[in-house]
Amino acid sequence: MNKPPNCVVVGAGIVGVATGIWLARAGARVTLVDRLPPGEGTSHGNAGVLAACAMVPVTGPGLLRKAPAMLMDREFPLFMRWSYFPRIAPWLKKYLSYANDSDTQRIAKHLTYITGDTVEQHQDLAGNTEADQWLHPSEYQFAYPTMDDFEADSYVWSLRKRHGFTPKLLQGQEVRDREPALGSNINVLAVVNNHGFITSPGKYVKSLAKVFESLGGTIVQSSVEDITITDGRVSAVQTEQGAIDCDHAVIATGVWSKKLTELFGLKIPLESERGYHVIFKNPTKTVSVPTMITSGKFVATPMHDGLRCAGIVELGGLDAGPSRAPIELLMRQMKATFPDVEYSDTVEWLGHRPAPSDSLPLIGEIGKTGVYTAFGHHHIGLTGGPKTGRLIAELICGERTADDLIAFHPERFN
Repeated sequence: MNKPPNCVVVGAGIVGVATGIWLARAGARVTLVDRLPPGEGTSHGNAGVLAACAMVPVTGPGLLRKAPAMLMDREFPLFMRWSYFPRIAPWLKKYLSYANDSDTQRIAKHLTYITGDTVEQHQDLAGNTEADQWLHPSEYQFAYPTMDDFEADSYVWSLRKRHGFTPKLLQGQEVRDREPALGSNINVLAVVNNHGFITSPGKYVKSLAKVFESLGGTIVQSSVEDITITDGRVSAVQTEQGAIDCDHAVIATGVWSKKLTELFGLKIPLESERGYHVIFKNPTKTVSVPTMITSGKFVATPMHDGLRCAGIVELGGLDAGPSRAPIELLMRQMKATFPDVEYSDTVEWLGHRPAPSDSLPLIGEIGKTGVYTAFGHHHIGLTGGPKTGRLIAELICGERTADDLIAFHPERFN
């Protein structure tokens, strides 16, 4: 480009910081704006897995039939704040409309483009920087009570295999030898190569923010109130501290992005999928790699500050505080899965996963405004953050066309 882009990236989570780094590396002038310091939101509280095989959406075939029983089962990790149900019902109707084979196949194909090379994308982003200390390539394993339980997931595994992820199965004593912390109720491990994990997601993003600043980027801690459009194109981002001039802007504020996109007439069916984690500090035993406990739908990850167990789905919006039932279920499931593990203390957390009704992130330009979207990653924000940032930087710098990313276009719901 003749003139280096002058960009404002709204949002200092993994997606926003990655976008800022790739833009700065391309020679752009970049300001990163967030009401919180980098890495303080959902990017802090995730399971830490670079989940390359996480291309299968929750809305698989049969979900519509199974959902009512799931919601009524006290031991199933799905919760609904019923007072919020009237507000979420239109989104839920759209969400469940994708619970069929053809849509699942299509969504999985597009998500693989975002998730499949996650380890390489993180290495390209963080390698040879101070952030690299938190990045660990590894296997990723799925823990099942029995082979029957594994085989009950055959549809999901057939999709993963189709996209290049075939598991190695361990049973019985092989499970005990590999993961002594697991209880006797886990008798099968499906182990997948070419994954990884971050041992402190919050500190990782903070380290990346320092890398961004070392490249000449500027970080402003402030709320964004508006985006100014002049003659059809963005000219400034309005913050509570004043206007920041720009010729390109990126909206990367997760579930909070919906409010900003409404300024452009977009009606995006996006809801918060409330997720919880509990950190068990100073555990006497842990797992060697991230482990999805399939019976409880949570991931146990060995981290810098303890064993983090993250998962649970609660539908209930952005405004309500934490619920006790999801945390109590997570505690019960952890005790059942790791019966001999003792720990010194726990830390509880609630965060908001941005869930579009069709399970695909929104990556691209809104019209010809110079305003780009980079949010809606549902369960794959950490996994897909570096690649999303790279794609946005390539779009802004003219190295990629919108046609390449049509499946993720932000105006697809309009």
